[in-house]
Formats: sequence, C-alpha cells, structure tokens
Amino acid sequence: MVEPAVKEVIVVPQGVTVTLTGSTLKVKGKNGELARDFAAPGITVSKEGNDVVLHGETPRKKIRALVGTYRAHINNMMKGAQENYEYKMKICFSHFPIKTKVQGEQFIIENFLGERTARKARIMPGTKVKVAGEEVILTGANVEHVSQTAANIEQATIIRGFDPRVFQDGIYITSKGA
Repeated sequence: MVEPAVKEVIVVPQGVTVTLTGSTLKVKGKNGELARDFAAPGITVSKEGNDVVLHGETPRKKIRALVGTYRAHINNMMKGAQENYEYKMKICFSHFPIKTKVQGEQFIIENFLGERTARKARIMPGTKVKVAGEEVILTGANVEHVSQTAANIEQATIIRGFDPRVFQDGIYITSKGA
C-alpha cells in the first residue's frame, strides 16, 4: 500500500465518542451530538482505534488546505461536545432605548432608532439566547451556529442613511469564548 501524501491524526479526548458512517462524522459528548458530512474528492476520513485519521491522496496545496480545514472542523466539534461556546454581545444606544426579546426562532429588536417596525434576526438551531439587561449571551455546542446567530443579530442593527460616527447604536459582539 502506498503511503498517503497528507495524513493528519486527531486524538479523540476522553468523554467524547466518535462514529463514522460513510462520510458523515458524528461526535457525541456531554453537550449533545454534532454531525457533519466530510465528503470531498481526494480526501478520506477514517477511524483507527480511538483516533480520527484524515488522508489526502496528493500533496497538492488545495488538498493540504482542505485536510487542515477538516481537522479544524473536527476539533471544533469535539470541543463543542465537551463545553459550550459562548458569545457575549452588548446593546448600545444613545438616542432611543432598544428593547430586545427572544420569540421562538427569532430575536426581536424593538424601538431601534425610534423605528416603529421591529427588526428581526434568525436564531440558528441549537443556540440558546439570553438577554440580561444590556447584555445578550449566546451559548451552544456548534460554534458555527452560535457565531452565525451573533452575526445575524449584529447585521440586523446596521444603520443606513445616518453618520455611523454619530449614530453608534446597535448590538455588538464584545467577547467570544468556549
């Protein structure tokens, strides 16, 4: 057998179980189960013992980059299965007090710059949103869903037609962590 051109071995931490079905990798830990499809031509994902092994068929730059990307995704999944990712956001206003609330799968922003209609941001599945005074706390096992929810909330408060140096109202990310 010919040795693969690119090989990455990812050690599975204790308390995390990994199952591989076809090209779908499932990671299960105390925070729940995360699944992701890792299908790409030239790259194979396998499980050897308690380790996850990524094989790249050729030493090309694109294959090496994709193997590194897959490694980062798998590490994020394992970290999220063990401990929640947490983003903190701050509600900033100087002109009109902003009211926020969670309504199902939507984050509602009312009275933004005195607007009558509420602005809405989508909450991604598996993300918990908590409003505590002027702070919004997002938590979840999937880093992509937590960060996308934070981006959706930040994008919902973009100001158009006003000078952003004067009107700095909005909801902004203040800290990211696990």
